[in-house]
Amino acid sequence: MNHLFGWRRLARLTFMLLYFVINVLCASQQTDQSETQRVKGIVGQSFSFPERVIKSGNLLYGDLGSIANVYPGKQGKITMEKRFENRLHLNNVTRYFTLSELQIDDAGVYTVENTDEGKKTKIQLTVYNVVSKPQLRECDSSSCSVVCSVENDKEVTLTLYRGEEILNQTSSPELTTDLSLRLEVEGKNYNSTYSCVAANPVSNETVHVPKCCSEDGHPNDADSDEMTGGLFIIAAICVLVASGLVGLAVYRKKSRNGHSQGRFIRKSAS
Repeated sequence: MNHLFGWRRLARLTFMLLYFVINVLCASQQTDQSETQRVKGIVGQSFSFPERVIKSGNLLYGDLGSIANVYPGKQGKITMEKRFENRLHLNNVTRYFTLSELQIDDAGVYTVENTDEGKKTKIQLTVYNVVSKPQLRECDSSSCSVVCSVENDKEVTLTLYRGEEILNQTSSPELTTDLSLRLEVEGKNYNSTYSCVAANPVSNETVHVPKCCSEDGHPNDADSDEMTGGLFIIAAICVLVASGLVGLAVYRKKSRNGHSQGRFIRKSAS
């Protein structure tokens, strides 16, 4: 009986120990996740880290370790890694680090350490280029279609809209290939407004898509007017050239007749 009681007590203690360990691990994981802040930056612009150093501390970056050290003092003296020289600054009033002239390879995990408070804050920085403006090409009046394309980059999407409705969307991890979408306008949707939007997490560019044909599927009025004007000019030139050739032929014929009559009169007189 005592032996059975001992086993039960041991099982209960084991269960309590496992429960405690699991809770500690879960709490630790949640703490790590909550302390990691994900932020975005734009190439060429400045970025201020969302955690400040009150008196003394460090700024760490990935495998480089400490890239800036702040020591107690009125001016907040700072030493730094050469790569960040003249780009990384500490505001002595707000006590925030600012990194200027951002570059793509500035992305990574930074850690702001507050030595006095014993606090560490991890910051995941991702740096993006400003998205390029979409280009329109291959405006085909015979099929009422146009192609919208944009230079691809990290996390760029290209979207075609009819009003606020998404018609098509594309993206690709292959950054060496431009993104492109073809828009074909059906007769029943001719009067709708179309736009092409390129976007990434920090910027977007929009172009409005012109109609390449009229409601009945023929070239639009502007194209028709241009075509008619061109044909009129060509016809006028042809008429002028033809008139000139006819006039020249008549002139030469009259000249020959005049010379012939002159020779005939001289022969008669002699």
